[in-house]
Amino acid sequence: MPITTFASGEGLAYRPDIFCFPIQIVNVCFIGDPKDEHGGWVLVDAGMPRSAKKIIKAAEERFDFPPKAIILTHGHFDHVGAIIELIEHWNVPVYAHKLELPYLTGKSDYPPADSSVHGGLISEMSPYFPHDGINLDDHVRPLPKDGSIPGMPDWEYIHTPGHTPGHISLFRQDDGTLIAGDAFVTVKQESLYKVMTQEQEISGPPKYFTTDWDKAEKSVNKLAALDPYLAITGHGEPMFGELLKDNLKLLTQKFKEIAVPEQGRYVAEKPH
Repeated sequence: MPITTFASGEGLAYRPDIFCFPIQIVNVCFIGDPKDEHGGWVLVDAGMPRSAKKIIKAAEERFDFPPKAIILTHGHFDHVGAIIELIEHWNVPVYAHKLELPYLTGKSDYPPADSSVHGGLISEMSPYFPHDGINLDDHVRPLPKDGSIPGMPDWEYIHTPGHTPGHISLFRQDDGTLIAGDAFVTVKQESLYKVMTQEQEISGPPKYFTTDWDKAEKSVNKLAALDPYLAITGHGEPMFGELLKDNLKLLTQKFKEIAVPEQGRYVAEKPH
């Protein structure tokens, strides 16, 4: 897809053990201390199609050792684009929520994108985005039922459905760090201009691919209740401190106004 942000390829460490790496229009995260080979590191999400070489290069510049695992927030094409090549290169297990496994084992396809939500050129282009499931076979495993994350001992995952049935977010309580995936994002993802410039703006999950808005709202409320200090989202630049707190409060209070489109295939009719 010939769309990229001005920040693409320019990774930044937001904590000593958290490196956010933008690839075209999506973020992946390297979680782990580069100086701690024993502790290892984990990759969260797998970027755009044809981005494997860039992810591997960035990882090798930061670490002298391969990851312990790959964790997927969900299976949309821009979050699993390089997954097969990364598995072949590193030979590591992949973990996702059990409700996401049908889309990662070739059993189900995601619903098609909905361009009728409007909001910008990316929404208009969205019917051309891949929505087929992929088959990772026995490389992918369900996350533990207790909320723990393999390879990330200080973290927990939180089931945040709405954007997809098995969408998860990751949270570390010690320092209030949240990896939100697409449960909410910090850019108006439907707008090509705002995506390219990365103009920061609190938003719900990408409208064109979100199929259950009631669950999406509950998921945002659940994440806001954690009172995170730093949020790294699947799209947009990380947001932190009082800015994050104020914006999450705004999003929870005005979710239907800010996040839910006026119309769309997956939108219930709004009351007048």
